[in-house]
Amino acid sequence: MSWFNYYGLAIMAIILIPNIIYAIKHKNDVAPTYTNKKIVIAEQIGRYGCFILMIFNIPYTYFNFWFDSALIVYLSVNGSLCLAYLIFWIICWRQNGKLKALSLSIIPSCIFLFSAIVLAYVPLIAFSILFASSHIFISYKNATQKNSRRKKPTKEDKIKDAFLLLFVILLFALAVIGTLFDSGTGKGALPLN
Repeated sequence: MSWFNYYGLAIMAIILIPNIIYAIKHKNDVAPTYTNKKIVIAEQIGRYGCFILMIFNIPYTYFNFWFDSALIVYLSVNGSLCLAYLIFWIICWRQNGKLKALSLSIIPSCIFLFSAIVLAYVPLIAFSILFASSHIFISYKNATQKNSRRKKPTKEDKIKDAFLLLFVILLFALAVIGTLFDSGTGKGALPLN
């Protein structure tokens, strides 16, 4: 792969188009309620770092696809994650809540982290970890602050929150573990043989 990542550009377009359309159609709903400046700045640094590094490869900071069939895995997994992202946008278009907040923050985080690991792209790994931790946290806080104005959380809400947290942890673990093992050839970072 050269300095310009056409696949990364396509992935970024797929992620950004629904966000831009939503921001245009729902101008009043876009304002965040969680405003911790340090975390918001960390999120923005991570976000724009990921945007730029998904499209532009900085020489000597990435090692390209480091196992056989990595391009196929890269396109398949990112294509599936982009499809899931669009499906969640369709499902959650008219509603606000934790499902929308977490799914629409976890999936792009997984895309960035997975892409960084498969390309062995060190700066993108750093920016994706910064983005994922701050973006998921802010999205969750915004969703809970909007819901807390409506009602006090019940025991059922706390159980749902626990399952959502487990879902986040499981999704990140699967993204990392999936890149370590290449079951097709056994030539991943940790061969299965």
